[in-house]
Amino acid sequence: MAQTTQPTGSAGPPPEGLPKGFRSAEAGWPRLDRIPHPSRRVPLIGDVLGANVRTPVQDSMAIGRRLGPVFRRKAFGKEIVFVWGARLAAELADEARFAKHVGLGVANLRPVAGDGLFTAYNHEPNWQLAHDILAPGFSREAMAGYHPLMLDVAGQLMARWDASAAAGRAVDVPGDMTKLTLETISRTGFGHDFGSFERARPHPFVSAMVGTLSHAQRRNVLPPALAPVLLRRAERRNAADMAYLNHTVDGVIAARRAADASGSRGDLLDRMLDVAHPDTGERLSPENIRRQVITFLVAGHETTSGALSFALHYLATHPEVLSRARDEVDQVWGATEVPAYEQVAKLRYVRRVLDESLRLWPTAPAFAREALADTVLGGVHPMRRGAWALVLTMLLHRDPEAWGPRPEEFTPDRFAPAAVRSRPAHVFKPFGTGARACIGRQFALHEATLVLALLLRRYDLVPDPGYRLRVAERLTLMPQGLRLRLVRRSG
Repeated sequence: MAQTTQPTGSAGPPPEGLPKGFRSAEAGWPRLDRIPHPSRRVPLIGDVLGANVRTPVQDSMAIGRRLGPVFRRKAFGKEIVFVWGARLAAELADEARFAKHVGLGVANLRPVAGDGLFTAYNHEPNWQLAHDILAPGFSREAMAGYHPLMLDVAGQLMARWDASAAAGRAVDVPGDMTKLTLETISRTGFGHDFGSFERARPHPFVSAMVGTLSHAQRRNVLPPALAPVLLRRAERRNAADMAYLNHTVDGVIAARRAADASGSRGDLLDRMLDVAHPDTGERLSPENIRRQVITFLVAGHETTSGALSFALHYLATHPEVLSRARDEVDQVWGATEVPAYEQVAKLRYVRRVLDESLRLWPTAPAFAREALADTVLGGVHPMRRGAWALVLTMLLHRDPEAWGPRPEEFTPDRFAPAAVRSRPAHVFKPFGTGARACIGRQFALHEATLVLALLLRRYDLVPDPGYRLRVAERLTLMPQGLRLRLVRRSG
């Protein structure tokens, strides 16, 4: 395959002398003694006392609050340095010194996503090739073309919610948001209808996707020597899940290839199949196309469904915020039955609600960065080339130094223009950072803002008074057991 230009901050070929696979902190941080760790460390086993294998990120949040802006955890020979302080995170965001590190659960997804945009190593040329080919698919012109399909899918959701409201049934918010976002990315990007709203249960694609994500998370927290024994049955299920994802995507691609030229849609799949790199003339290989489609279908709906679910929870439990957001929708959209693409960006307060939800619960809760050369973090912690740290986005988004004395409060006006200008750079990172940040960020924000506004205009949201927010972890975050009752608004 012809070489393509590496992204800014790329690590290039794998540095010589670095260990393969997972790199424990001892390999890259020569002064680990300067970094605190939990006090009850058990020899050979590590910091596992009191740990919950189902909620490793939330466990790390609790530890980070106690130990400070840089700390470490060790389990079964794997030691990881965590960072959440705003100043240290800003250093790690410097593309001249650091690049994306593919490790932990992200690397566990490579058997199915390979060198797709999210899971590619920096030295793999397909990342830049795919990025350059697909970036125009997220231009303003392309987004305006996706808007009618987003409205159509939202209409299916509202038809379902109208029936629930009429029957007095509560709705399964995460389940319905997953159906909405899967249909949105599959139809806009790949011209495929999963028929999610005609199903009583999740589509098998969703079940397989949740299985692979959960399995990747599980492999993070088990001792490597015991994983083949403890996960024998789980590995077989995961293999079946990956085979189903591959089979489904192969069918989507085959159907598009079989269509004649008149069936061209100009969507992401057409770009993958038909568009060459503008400079090199190189095209994506069939194997990489499959990996990119899986990447978009999984990442393009899993994170947005979580963001919408958390936002609806906060709106339902903060009536003054809901009222203000609804007033904005009513004022900006007026009696318009179908909002135009340009009208969505005018909903500035609704967007603040979404951003504040992403601040408190970024559905991609962490990202990893590795040193491009020997360096010193914060003037205190030396790092060798290839050393990496995991930035805990949820704690970065709660650092009082950046967000003030009450960072746990849900306050959308943190994202008013003056407040944003007053904060340091690099303290809000729900989509990652740098050259490898999420390519579909504007797609997700437009979709989520549109959907929230449509739902606010149509329904009163009634929370279950006994519900307390619980967060499920499967590499991404999702509110667990969230249900709302709906009342159709009059007029």
